[in-house]
Amino acid sequence: MSPPTDHMSPSSSLSLEAFCAREVASFEAQGLKRWMRPVVGPQGPRLSLEGKSYENFSSNDYLGLAAHPTIQQRARETLDTYGTGSGASPLITGCLEPMRALQISLAQWKQCEATLVFNSGYAAALGTLTALSGPQDILILDKLCHACLIDAARMSQATLRVFAHNHLEQLEKRLAWARETMAKRPASERGRIGVVVESVYSMDGDAAPIPSIVELKDRYEAWLMVDEAHATGIFGPHGAGWVHELGMQDRIEIQMGTMGKALGASGGFIAGSFHLIEYLKHRARSLVFSTAPSPVVCGAALAAVELLQTQEGQRQRERLHLNIRTLQGAIPPKWQSGGAQDGDMGWLYPGELATPIMAWMAGSTQGSLDLSNSLAEHGFWVPAIRYPTVSRNGARLRVSLSAAHSPHVVEDLAARLVETSASYCSPS
Repeated sequence: MSPPTDHMSPSSSLSLEAFCAREVASFEAQGLKRWMRPVVGPQGPRLSLEGKSYENFSSNDYLGLAAHPTIQQRARETLDTYGTGSGASPLITGCLEPMRALQISLAQWKQCEATLVFNSGYAAALGTLTALSGPQDILILDKLCHACLIDAARMSQATLRVFAHNHLEQLEKRLAWARETMAKRPASERGRIGVVVESVYSMDGDAAPIPSIVELKDRYEAWLMVDEAHATGIFGPHGAGWVHELGMQDRIEIQMGTMGKALGASGGFIAGSFHLIEYLKHRARSLVFSTAPSPVVCGAALAAVELLQTQEGQRQRERLHLNIRTLQGAIPPKWQSGGAQDGDMGWLYPGELATPIMAWMAGSTQGSLDLSNSLAEHGFWVPAIRYPTVSRNGARLRVSLSAAHSPHVVEDLAARLVETSASYCSPS
């Protein structure tokens, strides 16, 4: 056999190296190239990055717990007792005491029968939806669901339908079609219908109309999964989530959450009935075939869940909501954007619910990069969010607030954001 050469015949395919190089060059040409920038020190309101210090408005550490002394101390104690690794799948010997205790504490906090902890929110979504759905089933997702939910739905091989973001009329049409489709099948071939939404959406910062969605899924005999990733710790009694704020936890079959945002640790979890969790222990492949989460991470997350149910946890939530009100009050109404359309610039106002996520539309991909770079020059770290994380015409800055920010720094950010944006265009 002749050795490979750089010369390719017309019928040859690109080598792997050539393919990767071509694609990365394309990303760069479109303004879509990403970088992993090493951060020195823990997450916090200030960020040390590439030798410079910035006000950090890019983290999901909403309550400032990622470097909280109580959480750190519990992590150290867990490390001393249990070491760094769990050593095996949780179904073998990997379910160490910190993981067991965390699952019990989460269930009590979420007021459900049981919970199951995964290595990440992505793993929780993937394991759950692929275990519960198959070719005979139908899954209906909000268009703005996180990539982990979309990927999981696709991998389940269920029939997938999408409804426009928070569009209840379209959701009902999808449910009616799904129910009619099932009714036409022989009884032995009928599957289940699932609806998947988020309570707070990660890129727009708005909330799902959960009560109306619950009514619709009940009417059409579907089950509902709500991802509480960006509501966990922030809303509801003791921070149990937006679903609990609404008092609807008993009407939702599956709640998904994360320990990697407001809880300041890492990992994901599913909360629900005893039978749901027992079933997932047998069929969620991302759990069954993964080494269990580190005991250190479980210990830290357990400490966070406990802290959120104390007066200190309540104070942290109050500080966060003060900062949210401060930012919203500092943005002039004329800077409310009309939406994710080409040329739009300004705050994509999320509605009545005040969340720690503010989407500032940038007008274009290059506009998002220019705005982000300008803010960085003035000491504010707010990365540009571009395709494929958002739609091609939806490039933006995603401002993430934390309880650890001081209100005057939040006001400074708002002033600089408006001033910088005004140098590019005037609001419509």
